[in-house]
Order: sequence, then structure tokens, then C-alpha cells
Amino acid sequence: MRAPEPTTPHSLPLAAVLALAVAVSGLAGCATSSLDLAPPAADRPWQPQTDSAGNLVPGPSLHIADTDGDAKRAGYTLPRSATLSHIEPAAALDANHAYTLPELIDIAESANPLTRVAWNDARNAALAAGIAKTAYLPQLTATAMGGYQASSGSTTTLLGNTSTSSEIHGTVSVLSLQWLLFDFGGRRARVDAANQISLAANIAFTAVHQQVIHDVSVAYYTYAAAAARAHTTQQALDNADGILAAARARLKQGVGTVVELAQATQNRAQANLAKVQADGMASDSYLNLVSALGISPLSKPTIAALPPRTLSPALHQPVEQIVADAIARRPDVQSAYALEQANQAKIRAAEAAFMPKVFLSASAAYGTGTTAITAIPPVGDQAATVNLNGSRRSGSIFLGVTIPLYDGGLRSAVLMQARNDADSAAAKSTHTRDEAVRQIVSAQNTLATSLAANGAAKALLDATQTTYDAAFAAYRHGVGSIADALLAQNQLLAAQNAYADSYSAALAAAATLALATGEIGAAPPDGSAAWQGD
Repeated sequence: MRAPEPTTPHSLPLAAVLALAVAVSGLAGCATSSLDLAPPAADRPWQPQTDSAGNLVPGPSLHIADTDGDAKRAGYTLPRSATLSHIEPAAALDANHAYTLPELIDIAESANPLTRVAWNDARNAALAAGIAKTAYLPQLTATAMGGYQASSGSTTTLLGNTSTSSEIHGTVSVLSLQWLLFDFGGRRARVDAANQISLAANIAFTAVHQQVIHDVSVAYYTYAAAAARAHTTQQALDNADGILAAARARLKQGVGTVVELAQATQNRAQANLAKVQADGMASDSYLNLVSALGISPLSKPTIAALPPRTLSPALHQPVEQIVADAIARRPDVQSAYALEQANQAKIRAAEAAFMPKVFLSASAAYGTGTTAITAIPPVGDQAATVNLNGSRRSGSIFLGVTIPLYDGGLRSAVLMQARNDADSAAAKSTHTRDEAVRQIVSAQNTLATSLAANGAAKALLDATQTTYDAAFAAYRHGVGSIADALLAQNQLLAAQNAYADSYSAALAAAATLALATGEIGAAPPDGSAAWQGD
């Protein structure tokens, strides 16, 4: 007796499988065929494809002839994109109002993109802490499935050939619940780590605002010094005009010489060049100030003049009195400590992975038709639903314990990583404190030097002003030389610029010290304007 031949699948499914195999083999080269999206050669320009508006679109590079002349004419410039041609309009500012430093700081805190980015980072960190807390809640999932299955085959026996075919169809609806009841502190540790990271993000948000206040303050003081230089060079130009007029009058009266007139003319030209250069520096510092605000560079706010005041030596305090208090207030030190605590919590979470977990699992299912499955597969983060039977209704509930026994050293490696990260975080925290002390000492030294330089520049300015007045009066009355008058004028200009620079530098140093100590941005007792660097 000949044994029956095995059941063979229908010819149509076999053909479909073969066609699918051929299609897959034909697609094997798709990955490398995408190389035509890249530039054709290292020494040939890339010519992108564009849409009707001129915007760049993905696609193969347009063909360029291989001749050097054609490649050179193609160039390495990109077509103009209509979508990117829009620029931010100038900020809506009052053209008739001169903005003071506190007002400029208010504008920067609301308009600077860095503050919004820091705010979004802090919000995301807070949301991450909320996500970590969801581990305490059960997961409830509803799933609905509909299916259809058809099969056919034939069998050859001694009695002849037999054919079989079957069709199965139906639906299954499942409601499943999974709840982790106890995990020996793993969830608590992860929530603690997320809360500490959220705290660090909030501290970083404050640090960004402090940095913005500092940058605007320093840019404002730099602009004030540049504006003062423009003013002093204008005064120097006026003085040069006065000396030139005196030289012409002396020559007309027969007591002067052509050499004196030439020297006065040269001095006037040098003063004019200095004025042009000072105006250029003022324009550059004005643009830097507008950029520090975070508004469009096309904006043209009117800047109020820096109010003059006497710099008090009280700004210079012994560094020992401010370091201890400043270390406890600095954002970077507090952030480093929060991250250190977050890494300690991650160690506790890694240790909890070695412990058992108590869970509750339940499911309820309803089926129609002739379907019968033993499990609904997982989709995304949804867990698989098991223990379904072929009846129309079914339900199950389990309370169990899962105990990790062996994972190839995965948990041990994760624990070692957590401990290494915690050790690094502690070292970074120590380094941050040391660097903070260095920055405070450096800022305090810079402030002390700036205050001393400002005092010396004020004394020099008073002396050179007296010298210039006397030298110019003597020359105009014919008892002094033009060389003395020109020297006195140049020295006066240098002294005026030195005083303006030292005054701005002292205020900028005070702002830097306030940033280093974490005090910048503190609200005044009356709750009025922001910190002004006073």
C-alpha cells in the first residue's frame, strides 16, 4: 500500500508567495539607489530640485555636464527659497520714548528666544515628572479585532483524492487591566529622579534670565561708553576747529606761520577721522545691544543716556564676605546638586530591579463567529492579552509575583552605570563649586581694578582739562606754541575716552560680580524695575 501524499497548499497561494519573493529581491537595491539624492561628485556643485515657488524639495541632483566650464558656471549657490524670504518685523516700540536699562531688561525677558526655550525645557521636565508618577496607576486597555481565515488543500489516498476547504470569521473584544502594586521602591526612586531633574530645569530657567539680564546690562554699558566716545570725539573736533581758526587768524595777523597752519589742518583731519571711527563703534555697540534684547536687528529703539553717578568704593567688599552666601545662591551650584540627587535616586531605582514585583492582571473578552484565539498580540506600548478561549464571553483575574532570576547581567550593568553617573555627578558638583569661587574672586578683582581705574581716570581728566584750557588760551593770545596746544588737545581726548571706558567697565564689572554671586535679577524692595547694575 502506498502511503498517502502530504497535503499541499493550493497553487494560488504558492504563486503569491513566489511573486512576493521576487518583489522583495527587486527592492533590495533601493537603499543604495538613493545615493542619487547626494551631490554627484566632491568637485561638482549640487543642483537641487525646486518647486514652482523656488523652494528646495527632496530629489536627485539635477544633471551637470562633466566639463569644468559647465560646473564652474553652475556655482555653489542655492536658489532663493520663497518660504524663507520672510524676516521678522521690527519690534513695536515707542519711537518717542527713550528706553532705560530696566525697560530694556523687561523687553529682553519677554522677547528673547532663550527665555522661551528655557521655559519650554522646564515645562517638559515637569511633564516628565508627571509621566513618572503614572507608574503608580493601573493600565486599562480596550481592544477590538475582526478576522477572516480561509484554507484549502487536497490529499491523495488509495481510495482517491479528497479536497478540504474551511472559512473562519468573527470578532473579539477585550478589556484588559494591568496594575503594578508593589516594586520595593523602584517607582518612588524614578519619580524622585524626575522631580530632581525638573528642579534642575527650573534652576536653569532662572539662570537663563540672569544671563539675559547680565548680557543686556553689559551691552547697555558698552553702548554708553561708545556713545560717550562719540561725544568726546565731537568735542575734540570742535577743539580742532578752534585751534585751526586760531592758526588762520595768527597767520593773517602776521604772527603765525604756514607750518602752524598745516599742523592745525592735519590735527583737524585726525580729529575728524577719530569722530568717524567713534561713530562706527557706537553703531556697532547699538546693534549688539539690540541683539542682546532678542528682538529684530531692524528695530530702532531710542536708548536713554546712562545717568551719571559717583561710583562708591562700597561696591568693593572683601571676597570672604560674599563667597559663602554666593555659593548657596548660584544657579549652577544648585543645579549640579539637584542632578547629583537625581543620580542617587537612579541608583535606588536600579537596585529595586533586583527585587520581586507584585502585580494584578485582569481581562474580559467577548467573541462572535467561529474565532478562537489564545492571545491578542501587543500593539505599541500595550501589553499582550492572554487566556482567551473560544466561548462568547470570558474573564480572568490574577494576583501574582514576578521574581527576576537571570538576565545575563543586565541589571548589574545598569546598577554599575547608575553608580558611575552618581560619582561623576558628585565630582561635577565639587568642580562647579570650585569654579564658582574662582569666578567670584575674579569678578571681585575685576571690579576693584575698575573702580581704581575710574578714580585715576577722573583725576587725569581734571588735570588734562586744565592743561588744555591753559595751552589753548596761551596759543590764541600769541604766548604759547601750537605744539603745546595740539598735544594738550590729544591728551584731553585720550583722558575723556579713558574716563568713559573706565566708568562703563566699572558698571559692567559690577554686573558680572552680581551674576557670579547669583544676585543679578533680584527684585528691588519696592518691587519697581529690574536690577540696573547699581
